[in-house]
Amino acid sequence: MDAAAGTAGRRTLRLADATWTEVRDLLARDPVALVPVGAVEAHGPHLPLATDVIIAEGICRRATAALARPAAVAPAVAYAVAEYAAAFSGTVCLPAAAAAEHLQGIVDGLRRTGFARVCLVNAHLEPAHVQVLRGVRGAAFADCLEKRFARTLTEEFKRGACHAGRYETSLVLAERPDLVRGLRAGLPPLPIDLAAAMRRGVRTFEEAGAADAYFGDPAAASAEEGEQIYARLVDMVATVVAEAWPT
Repeated sequence: MDAAAGTAGRRTLRLADATWTEVRDLLARDPVALVPVGAVEAHGPHLPLATDVIIAEGICRRATAALARPAAVAPAVAYAVAEYAAAFSGTVCLPAAAAAEHLQGIVDGLRRTGFARVCLVNAHLEPAHVQVLRGVRGAAFADCLEKRFARTLTEEFKRGACHAGRYETSLVLAERPDLVRGLRAGLPPLPIDLAAAMRRGVRTFEEAGAADAYFGDPAAASAEEGEQIYARLVDMVATVVAEAWPT
């Protein structure tokens, strides 16, 4: 079977892997384009810089099976506003204006090529970055900080101590366990409410008390919990897509 025949009738595509003819055929079926959004940012000594990208891609990959319409998963947006971790090696921070223009250009480009429905699926929760996403025109936004979705997530997430902690480490263990460093088992819990610190005006992870760029309890993470969290995040995406474009 050749590659083209193997994609005939497929409900989902990875956009970067598809040919233009495969995309053309999918567009005839009224699909939604899911855009994973993350960051290149320090996530403790145990998780990769691309943690948020990995999580966003994991949500999108799982969500395609839960949607009532065909879907394409676009290449991830890997760079973002990431000022809180800017002092840590490897973090790449975009100015908010550049990030906004880039994201708007991606949405506009997807719509121009034929995707009338675009949904941003974000896993990077820095407030300035989320504000950028909320300002993008022409796309739905699956926002896990929205109260109706946030209350379905883990206790650590709701306590605001989830950057590279149990919540995110579980998600990466479920998606890319090969990238989780073994030293995470020896990391002590750091139950600092990062969200509350941000509201108080703290501007960096170090100011918030995270000298190693993590909050929460990474040692308590598990792949099983990661899959449970993904199920809730997939429900979020399916809800947002259904509300934006009822079938």
